[in-house]
Amino acid sequence: MPETQKTDRKLLEMLVCPLSKAPLRYDAAAGELISDKAGLAYPIRDGIPIMLQSEAREINQ
Repeated sequence: MPETQKTDRKLLEMLVCPLSKAPLRYDAAAGELISDKAGLAYPIRDGIPIMLQSEAREINQ
């Protein structure tokens, strides 16, 4: 089952970046939630967003 089907879209709409408190952008191809303001990508594993800075990867803006 693709990651997009495992993740609840309503949940994704409610989540914000834990650091910047800014909205997140869902990247279905990478299976990540992107915080453009913080420059971080939070992974989604088994349909669960991992909203820890230690688990996020830095992205180039």
